[in-house]
Amino acid sequence: MQFLRTAFWVVLVIIIMIFTVTNWTPVSINLWSGKQLVTKLPVLVIVAFLAGSLPFWALHKATRWRLRRKLDNAERALAAAVPAAYPASEPAAPALTPAPPPPPAAEPPPIRPAPNPGEL
Repeated sequence: MQFLRTAFWVVLVIIIMIFTVTNWTPVSINLWSGKQLVTKLPVLVIVAFLAGSLPFWALHKATRWRLRRKLDNAERALAAAVPAAYPASEPAAPALTPAPPPPPAAEPPPIRPAPNPGEL
């Protein structure tokens, strides 16, 4: 699994590097009040991508935090509901008189063979 994760990041970095090298051209962006921002195209694209993914990343982190809190609360409630292991008690004193022997098992009646259908 670690290999796949590493391979994914290596491929992603290579793609970003190829995009950056092939599109390294200045771009002029018109801002408010007639101001202009001149930047390179790859910088603009990467910043726009990161700005677009920021809300979803924050939502993901908030959801994980909320679910982790719920899980911790549920685990604490479960631990409080389950009684602790019973404390070890003192060993019982040995019996003064031995227990009576069990009664003998009754023998089942003998099984008779079934009659043949021709003998009836």
